[in-house]
Amino acid sequence: MARRLKPLTAARLDDLPEPCCSCALWETPGAGAPVCAPACERAAFEAWIAGVRDEWGDPGLVMYEGNEPISFVKYAPARFFPRALKMPSGPPDDDAVLLACLHVIPDVRDAGLGKVLLQGALRDLVSRKEKVLEAYAATGAADRERSPLMSVEFLLRQGFKVARPHPLYPLMRLELKSLVSWAENFDAVLGAMQLPRRLGERVPAPLANATGLRDGSK
Repeated sequence: MARRLKPLTAARLDDLPEPCCSCALWETPGAGAPVCAPACERAAFEAWIAGVRDEWGDPGLVMYEGNEPISFVKYAPARFFPRALKMPSGPPDDDAVLLACLHVIPDVRDAGLGKVLLQGALRDLVSRKEKVLEAYAATGAADRERSPLMSVEFLLRQGFKVARPHPLYPLMRLELKSLVSWAENFDAVLGAMQLPRRLGERVPAPLANATGLRDGSK
């Protein structure tokens, strides 16, 4: 099946997993550990997307395998993420786009999809003449179901450097000026990568008993 990247819009919020489709963690003021919010803030998220699109452009990408969404990435200039002002390692630089979230569904994790999705975001940012991408990272093992943060190791492998150290949430930085040369090859990489399984081949897991057990995973 063909893989495609489409802009993150309010119309595509239903293609994001729970709680991502209604989580406005970065988009609203607040403090504390960056944990994906279970409360429904769908209206706030939709309004945020509309505002960013009017002023700057689409704030992210959704990747599809055929017609099924398999991952997404969210980013925008740092001024659109008021929560970042309260991060303990300090706010992003004024010139930076902030990589707020990158999520891959469990069925296709650990196959390099996160790297390719990030490269798609970088290509988009290069085409917009952006110069810098920053992201907060987790120094420990990132909870991929409840945290929007990527690990320090993942970001270092993608060329990021530590801009502001912190024992838990360092701010990472990537200069985009050196990335123009590979951007034209991205579509070939996206089409050639091998995912661990075809999403169309899913089969339901057997129930443990007649009453059924709920699967609480995303």
